[in-house]
Amino acid sequence: MTTVKDAVRARLLETRKAMSPKDREDADRATWNALRGLLGEVLNEGAAVAAYRPFGAEPCATLRPEIPERLADHYKVLLPVTLPDNDLDWTVVGSEVRQSEAPEDSWSGVALTGPRGTEGIAATCGPEAIREAAAVIVPGLAVSNSGIRLGRGGGSYDRALARLRPDVPVVALLRDGEFDVAVPAEPHDRPVTGVITPADGFVTVG
Repeated sequence: MTTVKDAVRARLLETRKAMSPKDREDADRATWNALRGLLGEVLNEGAAVAAYRPFGAEPCATLRPEIPERLADHYKVLLPVTLPDNDLDWTVVGSEVRQSEAPEDSWSGVALTGPRGTEGIAATCGPEAIREAAAVIVPGLAVSNSGIRLGRGGGSYDRALARLRPDVPVVALLRDGEFDVAVPAEPHDRPVTGVITPADGFVTVG
């Protein structure tokens, strides 16, 4: 199972990195427009949204202002912070410490303050803070047609998503060609309820 997932990860990462700067920018604008439209339909002003800060070749990494700041104009935005056991704590936009740099193939679904932990974070809300979220935006490398998300293998998001209320939408931001991919499912996997791709916008899954 691990070998199969690693092979799919490697292929998708190479495809992402091969995109031209212009193609990334065009794709990111389309993804953001679809995300903004979706949240405007399903959330009230001021609702809590769990999001992340993309880097490198991840979808929406070229946007300026970045996704958290764009969302913070209308919502309370929670950003993830990795804990020593790989679980996720949460911090509110404006109080997190940024990574100064991230390699092209880094996994930036978490806001790191160093190799691990919360040292230097101005304020964290605890792992249970995700229960407040009315919507969750997650990173991913691929999603199957049943909603199984391929991450980087750390299991951080699967643990966090297990704390959500059952009616909360969980949306993965993907590149074109990363949805409806055969992703082997494991018992701990938590499915997403939708994906956004540049070409198709928001698509309900699961």
